[in-house]
Amino acid sequence: MTRTDPQTRASQRPARTPDPRRTPATARLEPTPQARALLWIGVGLAVVAGLFLIDWLAPTLFPAPLPTRAQDGLTLAISVLIESLPFVALGVVLSIVVQVWVPPGVIERWMPRRAWARRAVLSLLGMVVPVCECGNVPFARGLLMRGFSVPETLTFLIAAPIVNPIVIITTHQAFGFSDGILVARLLGGYAIANLIGWLYSRHPSPDALLTDRFRDTCELVLHEPGGKWRRTLAQFVIELRAVMPALVIGSALAGAVQVLIPRESLLAIGANPALSIMAMMALAMVVSICSNVDAFFALSFASTFTPGSIVAFLLVGPIVDVKMLALLRTTFTWRTLGGIVIVVVLAAFAIGTAVNLLA
Repeated sequence: MTRTDPQTRASQRPARTPDPRRTPATARLEPTPQARALLWIGVGLAVVAGLFLIDWLAPTLFPAPLPTRAQDGLTLAISVLIESLPFVALGVVLSIVVQVWVPPGVIERWMPRRAWARRAVLSLLGMVVPVCECGNVPFARGLLMRGFSVPETLTFLIAAPIVNPIVIITTHQAFGFSDGILVARLLGGYAIANLIGWLYSRHPSPDALLTDRFRDTCELVLHEPGGKWRRTLAQFVIELRAVMPALVIGSALAGAVQVLIPRESLLAIGANPALSIMAMMALAMVVSICSNVDAFFALSFASTFTPGSIVAFLLVGPIVDVKMLALLRTTFTWRTLGGIVIVVVLAAFAIGTAVNLLA
């Protein structure tokens, strides 16, 4: 890859650097696919048992009976999965285009040389990538494999679901320019993305932000033999095997929380300026609606919830809902995701409070 700055080039290939902490002994301790499958089956059975226990101990906690809630949760899980599949497929295709078909140096030569400027530009890349958050994850994996640094990729990943042109159009269709919701969403998403990118650019070891499994995938892709078509097919299989299980698990979690958490308890506090923001952020993480259409869902709460809480919902949902976190786990460690969630929630709360004070 042709780069004008050798130090920058070296810093942007963290996934291809062997991790000295990974010894053969620790590598053997990693669970096998069969063990992971048994673990998730056990978790599912525990959740089902917990549902029956809650329904038996507190029958009045939910207004609807367990079979009705279970049906609603299954319907939501399937709808989230079906809604996300086209965007995941598009994201995988774009990832392969970036990794295999775009010649080395084409993207890089248009990037600024300063780190903060590169992040600022990459956070606007979502303007030309019309996919929702689900498709952005495989595309971001492609950027990492190409050699972009972890902070730069995170900046794109956080901003893209919000500065997406489809998201801008649907948010305008739902709210127009009333109460500054559209402007607050765009500026807030851009600011949060660059804040996260800057924070993780200060990390002493960007390698530590990535999972061992993803680093192994980078090594596999790097040494993949054959021509472009063979590499395209191999990468397509690799990305689908990495992303699809996470998408299924995330969709199932989104459906499960509908059964476990009474939504009425979240909506009962919509008039309080502070509590309404917290409730809508919790709701955004629970319902896991695609960022391309979440504005119309939020519109149904506009008459009872404050404008700031609507903005917080539109900021948190595309970044850290349960489906997105499951997808991000294919690439980033739990500690990294925990830091992202904390920053996003605190920043969204601050932005929502500012909108409530100004609206």
